[in-house]
Amino acid sequence: MIWILGLVAARPNWLIMVPFGILLVAIALAPLIAQHHWERHYHKLCIALASIVCLYYLFVVKQPARVVHAGIDYVTFIVVVGSFFVVAGGIHLRVKSPSGAMRNTLFLFVGALLGNLIGTIGASMLLIRPWIAMNRGRLAPMHIAFFVFLVSNIGGALLPVGPPLFLGFLKGVPFGWTLQYCWRQWIITVAIVLAVFFVLDLINLRARKRAIRESEITQWRCDGAQNFLFLFALLAALIAVRAGWREPLMILIALGSYFATPQRIREADNFSFAPLKEVGWLFLGIFGTMIPVLEYMEQSADKLGLTSERAFFWATGLLSALLDNAPTYLAFFAAALGLHHFEINDPLQVADFISKNGSELTALSLGAAFFGALTYIGNAPNLLVKTIAEHAHVPTPSFIGYIWKFALPTLIPVFVLVSILFFPGSASVAPGQH
Repeated sequence: MIWILGLVAARPNWLIMVPFGILLVAIALAPLIAQHHWERHYHKLCIALASIVCLYYLFVVKQPARVVHAGIDYVTFIVVVGSFFVVAGGIHLRVKSPSGAMRNTLFLFVGALLGNLIGTIGASMLLIRPWIAMNRGRLAPMHIAFFVFLVSNIGGALLPVGPPLFLGFLKGVPFGWTLQYCWRQWIITVAIVLAVFFVLDLINLRARKRAIRESEITQWRCDGAQNFLFLFALLAALIAVRAGWREPLMILIALGSYFATPQRIREADNFSFAPLKEVGWLFLGIFGTMIPVLEYMEQSADKLGLTSERAFFWATGLLSALLDNAPTYLAFFAAALGLHHFEINDPLQVADFISKNGSELTALSLGAAFFGALTYIGNAPNLLVKTIAEHAHVPTPSFIGYIWKFALPTLIPVFVLVSILFFPGSASVAPGQH
């Protein structure tokens, strides 16, 4: 692709991008090579690499604003993730088990819908433990992978109630815009991924019948239902409260939920702050080290060959899989606006851009939301789901195994089909068309 050649011809200081590459390689390989040492020292590596980049921007190139901006984004990110994590951890769903392939498929579909109502973070934290429980006795790495695909990523592509689309909403994209223009791509993608899961789960079911018969049989039950009110309060704060006030309010809501929930419910959920702690350290490193990567994206959009909707879809998508998809979405949104001489911080210009070049926004929105499922670091809930599954001692795909065994063979063919059906590979549409 032309945009890949543009990356090769980039002009920023490549050395300062090395810490980001080191961190990605460490996240992917260190748990496989030296798991014990990684678990003890990963936070030190994250701090060291992020510090190198931040100190470079503070004292060498003297651009403190970029460090401040990254810090604010990280704080917002961890407050949103942490708040939903705490509140969802106070709801204990006992689902009917053992579960068959059809019930599992329906569960994932409901989870995908719920990702639009309470965000993919809230839906993931609410449903991952019941998902593990209802498949106890036959849980395979495939179950964790498809949960991440549908509940943590693809499902939440219709409403901007969480990252990455929430950032577009803050910049002036109407709340219902993605629902209006992305529903067809969403339905096709969700339907195909669910169909693949159903076939694989049916095979798994037939191979593990003895284990299922011996597993505990439970019925539907919900403890801590009052926390659904706290979840919707978080959602309201996320949507309606301005930055600066939003984060303290979400912290207060999470604290209210935590102290109002009986300890026995969190114990039934095996609730622990360990998964949140791990995600917090890893994304501290990611947000700190990706500053120069995002700077390049902002300054060199015209060199990336982003001349078609298909190019925006794949470029945003593949970078979202390597970076967190929230800042990647924002970077490509800014790039798209810049290509048409619009300013991302001017709501009137954003509205003008959407009315004239909305198809490009559709492509980059779906690229970010869909491709976030391609790796564990592509979207905020992915690592949380992984760490919760690992703490529950269930089979969980490794970083490389998740990509190689599940994400690439399942998702890439679907994304190719979506790009062929909906996004022309020729030059972008003329202004006014959509």
